[in-house]
Amino acid sequence: MRVILMTGKGGVGKTSVAAATGLRCAELGYKTLVLSTDPAHSLADSFDLELGHEPVKVRPNLWGAELDALMELEGNWGAVKRYITQVLQARGLEGVQAEELAILPGMDEIFGLVRMKRHYDEGDFEILIIDSAPTGTALRLLSIPEVGGWYMRRFYKPLQGMSVALRPLVEPLFRPIAGFSLPDKEVMDAPYEFYEQIEQLEKVLTDNTKTSVRLVTNPEKMVIKESLRAHAYLSLYNVATDLVVANRIIPDEVTDPFFQRWKENQQIYKKEIHDNFHPLPVKEVPLYSEEMCGLAALERLKDTLYSGDEDPSKVYYQENTIKVVQDGRNYSLELYLPGIKKEQIQLNKTGDELNIRIGNHRRNLVLPQSLAALNPSGAKMDEDYLKIRFGDPVKV
Repeated sequence: MRVILMTGKGGVGKTSVAAATGLRCAELGYKTLVLSTDPAHSLADSFDLELGHEPVKVRPNLWGAELDALMELEGNWGAVKRYITQVLQARGLEGVQAEELAILPGMDEIFGLVRMKRHYDEGDFEILIIDSAPTGTALRLLSIPEVGGWYMRRFYKPLQGMSVALRPLVEPLFRPIAGFSLPDKEVMDAPYEFYEQIEQLEKVLTDNTKTSVRLVTNPEKMVIKESLRAHAYLSLYNVATDLVVANRIIPDEVTDPFFQRWKENQQIYKKEIHDNFHPLPVKEVPLYSEEMCGLAALERLKDTLYSGDEDPSKVYYQENTIKVVQDGRNYSLELYLPGIKKEQIQLNKTGDELNIRIGNHRRNLVLPQSLAALNPSGAKMDEDYLKIRFGDPVKV
């Protein structure tokens, strides 16, 4: 299955681009699903059709769906939700309040990953286009497999084993005092099974032959800056971007003096987009005189985006975000972090993990064995690559 994630700052038009891309893929004969994981769904509005949690046929070879986090929660997290509700009710909370608090913050983002994994496993579609949340939320979503793995390995797995062993001994004493039971095996197994699904999906997300991110941006200063940061952070998570869509460019035929300053600024920002994202290909889309709502409007957008026999399911640019380079006995780890200055990066090595922090984004990168046994000896930025040198062996 080919997976294409559309993301960008809120309001840049990523839903329209996702829907138009779905139309073109279906036109070429691919069984295509456009799935919205954005909590503020607008995919149904874009198609001007009623959509639900399960795929709805839009036209031949094309289906659309909008993630219902509550339905996904019940199917994947029901046992845990019921247990947390029981605990909260025992502490004096009313039924409705307890049920609401049992849904942990950020769960809708996690369920977006689980839903992607389900469609990938089922294989009912050839192309899955994700109309994802705005960039900040999408990046948190992509960090979940790694962050979750860190907690699971260090804390949850040992706790799970102790809970199963101690429950028969402690339960008779615990329940009369606390007013609720200790978690049973079903409750304790659910989070780890949940994590295992997400961990498997990470292999798909970081395979740049199967999965690509398409960044939708506008020729505006703040939007470009957020898009550049998103590109760097995606590279940090080893998720490849293969295309940039510069949307809502005022066309030349607009000659009203009111728009003259806008057009002059857009010329400057268009050049910035091409220069700053090079060598990624950039597609330019004009500002239309109508909103992109309904299949007729999306057809026009599709024809602008993809001309002739162009196939949007192809990989437009194969980005290598992480690589290990050997020079004699010396090694270096190279990470593609476009637009990031060295002073913005913090590095720390603990055991076989390299902690990389850029702003409020952090990644614990598990090092290959050849590097885990060595100490970092220096780092520099060189043509958008952070090159970390490794020297002397770690002293035991």
